[in-house]
Amino acid sequence: MDDSLDAHDQIRQLASRYAVYLDARDIESLVQLYVPDVRVSKELSGREALAELFDGALRSVGLTFLNVGSHLIELDGDTATGIAYTRAEIQDGGPESSRWITHLIHYHDRYQCIDGRWYFAANRKHFLVAGYEQAASPLGLEPAEWPKNQTGMGSVPFELDTWQQFWSKD
Repeated sequence: MDDSLDAHDQIRQLASRYAVYLDARDIESLVQLYVPDVRVSKELSGREALAELFDGALRSVGLTFLNVGSHLIELDGDTATGIAYTRAEIQDGGPESSRWITHLIHYHDRYQCIDGRWYFAANRKHFLVAGYEQAASPLGLEPAEWPKNQTGMGSVPFELDTWQQFWSKD
């Protein structure tokens, strides 16, 4: 297999894994997507510091649903840069909030390959294209009782172990 094809695939998977792990509140898996010495701020670095940053930030929102779209990747040996277009659906204000917003996001990333595996080389730069409140929130829907009904609230992420563990820390 062409090394550049493998690199592109691994990097695309980073963005997809980021979305899935973030939505599931799987902080442990999320920080493993980053180089071990990831720079979190001028004073802080490392996955443990990044985990604390994620934990604090994610407590201000409830349900999230990130959908990764276009992903431009520019390879340069064992490093790369990229821009990932993402649409985020967000329960703004925490798990008790009824406010539902949409964000259109550009993530500007740096990547690094270590021992044949690609990682985020730095904390992702998050640029907001637009954010707007939805007139109708899905949060008030009756349970779907899937597969009985096609509409209504489902059970994911609420039944995921990682989601339950994240919110049991309160």
